[in-house]
Amino acid sequence: MTTYDWIVVGAGITGAALAYELAKQGFSTLLLEQHHPLTGATRYSYGGIAYWSGTTALTRQLCAEGIERHRILSAELEADTQFRELDLLLTVAAHSDPQALVQQYASFAIPPRLLSVREACELEPLLNPTAIAGALTVRHGHIEVELTTQAYSQAMQRVGGELKIAQVTGFVKEGASRITGVTTTIGPLHAANIAICTGGITRQLLQESGIQVKQYFTHAEIIETPPTDLRLSTLVMPAEAERFQLEADATQPEVEDLWNEPGHEPVPSILDAGAVQFLDGRIRIGQTSRTLTDPKATIDATQSEADLRTKISAILPKVGNLPGTWHHCTIAFSRDRLPLVGAIPSIEGIHLFSGFSNPLAIVPAIARRFAASLTGENDEIIKQLSPGRFTF
Repeated sequence: MTTYDWIVVGAGITGAALAYELAKQGFSTLLLEQHHPLTGATRYSYGGIAYWSGTTALTRQLCAEGIERHRILSAELEADTQFRELDLLLTVAAHSDPQALVQQYASFAIPPRLLSVREACELEPLLNPTAIAGALTVRHGHIEVELTTQAYSQAMQRVGGELKIAQVTGFVKEGASRITGVTTTIGPLHAANIAICTGGITRQLLQESGIQVKQYFTHAEIIETPPTDLRLSTLVMPAEAERFQLEADATQPEVEDLWNEPGHEPVPSILDAGAVQFLDGRIRIGQTSRTLTDPKATIDATQSEADLRTKISAILPKVGNLPGTWHHCTIAFSRDRLPLVGAIPSIEGIHLFSGFSNPLAIVPAIARRFAASLTGENDEIIKQLSPGRFTF
């Protein structure tokens, strides 16, 4: 019977990055994924790297480390991640005060610059000038997340790690407080340590085994177009993004119990209208976010797509009319917008690596730090991200 040092559950961007860094440190590592090709948040990611968005000493440092990793990652992984840096345009709604938004962004590591309506339309000619009162702009990183994840996975295997396609159905337990492996559709697999990198389904997966974690999820909805000749000059997002307020409201103590069973929506849905184009010409339009407590909840795709098209058409009329396909996935988050990284309290052998609200900016740095900390390297940042910072 093979017993690995680490089994990493979930081969999206977080799991693949972590498995690579673990294997590179010399740990025997197995990466498990139930879907091939991927179907979750990694598959439908915008690919944006908001390395400018740190607002505390901790997040500024992680963002700075993250962008430096991205700049050399293609060479290290021996595969093209399609990394680039380009202009992000944060549109200010016609009824909003641009100067007030400038103040809101003043604490960011790299505060965005205010543009007039004319300047914004010069930077992004597809904008509808009557729909905005101006815009903010800042340089922004971008990758093709599926290619980056594949690159991490292949590099992990080159340094000795393994990849298996199997669904995790539960955990192998030794007594009440020790996890020694996972049960899967291909049989039990054993390890000294398990890392859960399953994004939005993490809470349900652990809860089914009696393990409670303070992680939450939204249902994110987007439209993806086929490659098109229509070209965006920038990445377009709203300056007044509602998603982070939705996450804060959905984790208040008065709604905490709702997350323990399906069928609830702790707070109303929001729609942040934006559009991102990839190098091959595809555009992802989104996004609607819903806090439905059932990760398998049914959503009215027809109505959702109509709402998305109406909202984006006001900002980018030509984009809103493009043919495309509606998609849906779940996205994990925590109560304080920092990820949950490290051992789950009171249960030996199981760790979280999930809940990233700004994943692409910080995952590469945190994966590297976490793996290094397991070799005995003291890391105060990893300690600050411990799931134990919340009461279980």
